[in-house]
Order: sequence, then C-alpha cells, then structure tokens
Amino acid sequence: MMYGVIDVGSNTIRLCIYDVANGQILPMFNNKTTAGLAAYVKKGKMTKKGIQKACDVLKRYKEMVQHLPLEKLFVFATASLRNISNTDEALQMILAETELSIDILTGYQEATFDFIGAARSMQLNKGVLLDIGGGSTEILVYERGEIQNAVSLAFGSLSMFSNYVKDLFPTKKEKKQIEDAVLSELKKVKFLNNKTFDTVIGIGGSIRATRNINNDIFSLPKENNTIFAENVSAILKELKSGENDTLKKVLQTAPDRVHTLLPGMIVMNTVCQYVKCRDILVSAYGVREGYLYQKLFLTDTKKE
Repeated sequence: MMYGVIDVGSNTIRLCIYDVANGQILPMFNNKTTAGLAAYVKKGKMTKKGIQKACDVLKRYKEMVQHLPLEKLFVFATASLRNISNTDEALQMILAETELSIDILTGYQEATFDFIGAARSMQLNKGVLLDIGGGSTEILVYERGEIQNAVSLAFGSLSMFSNYVKDLFPTKKEKKQIEDAVLSELKKVKFLNNKTFDTVIGIGGSIRATRNINNDIFSLPKENNTIFAENVSAILKELKSGENDTLKKVLQTAPDRVHTLLPGMIVMNTVCQYVKCRDILVSAYGVREGYLYQKLFLTDTKKE
C-alpha cells in the first residue's frame, strides 16, 4: 500500500511517498520546497503572506499526488506552526483553502518520532539523538533501545540565521552569539548536565548537508554517513577563508541551504562539543518515517 506524508517545516515543506508492506516503510519519492515559513513570523505571529505561502505549496503537492493510488495523505507541522501565536487561525485558513487537515506535533512527539524513524534504519542501544530543524532542535537520550529523556529547544538553523546573521554568512561575532545562545539553552537541559556520549545520531536537513560538505572536503565516498566531530569545527574554519570561497563551496554541496547551513553547523558543533561526542552518525530516516510508522502501527504518542 502507498501512503503520502507532507512535513510542513520552518525552512522547508517536504512531500514523501512511501510503499508500506509487511510492517516496513520504503521511501519511493521525495520532493522538497524551500518555503522559509519562519521568515514570515512577525512578533510571534505568522503573517497572512506566510500562511498563503504554505497553502500554495500544499495545493501543489495535493495536485501532484491526486492520480496516485494513495491509501491516505498525512500532513503534519512542527515548529513552523507550533511556535506561533495564531496556530488555530493558520490551520483554519489552510483547511479552508486546501481541504487538508494538519497535525501539529509537540516537541516531545517530534523527538519521539525522530527516534522511531531512526530505529527503522539503525541499531539504537545507548546514546543521544540530535535533530536540527529550521525552527527547533530536538535532543533525545536513549538507553537499551528506549527513550530516557527528550527536549525540544526553540531554535534552529533558520531562526538562528534570522536572529543573529546580518548578511549571508555569520561573522566571527555572530558565530559567537549563536554559540552562546545554544549553550544558554543546553545548560537548562538537566539530563545533559555533565554527560558525555561517544556518538550522536544526526537527523535533519542541516546535518545531512553537513555530511555532504564533509564528504566533499575530506574526499570521502558520497555514501559515507559518519562525520568525525572534530571535522565540523574544521569545516567551519575552512569556510571562514572568504565569503566568495564559502559561497562556492556551499553552492557545490548544499545550494538550497546557502543561508542556513553555517548557522545549522554552528548549532551542531556546539551541541557535539557540549556532550563531548567523538562522531556523528547521520540517519537516513527521521520524523516523517517515525510519524507514519506511529500512524500505521503504534498507539498515539503522549503529548507533552
């Protein structure tokens, strides 16, 4: 059977089609639109222009799948619609124009679905999971294959860019401001205090883009999914050599994340240094697969 999932994120809106058989979820199609919804939030409220931007993308995706034999099309949103003051208004406008009902995931649900999704493609025994999105960052600690603690922090690659970066790439001062903002929030997460983890499981577009640039800079195979933590610091230093050189390198590896890649990498590097990890293992699966798996095979995840 075939199912569709639309993920309405702060930076991108993504349509994924899956073939589901014998309890397995197999990706068939993936289409991404960089909508940048976080940029349409003014004083905590999504503007009508931002809501219309979401509607336009959703209508286009709905048209794309109308002739496919889908059992169901699911739509969910994370920080993009969760962290605004007019969530209900946005949902009503989207429903009226697109006839699509959107699930708003709590931060805890998002982290949990990240874990469920990642567990479909790798063995998760003990460690920490990190998902850097456009408007939020989820951190989850697991042991013996079970969730121990999880938190959703209200910053991501796009929000860090919007809040701290004046031009295209962060200056040394702006980089320090992003690091300080991340550290300030990490220190509030009690279950991370004085803890170390050898490996971080990485999820999200910023981390996947970092893997791509890591493989390019260090001449590694494209299929490599392991990033040495020290490499992230090295890449950030490499990209400081000059704006034109940085732009060229980013355009070669992550053209759709020109403005958000470095803020996302700074968040990633700060978290990895905080937990003193050795490497980052990039997961192919994450919140979308976990969400679909929960919808089809599990009971509803408790909202917190």
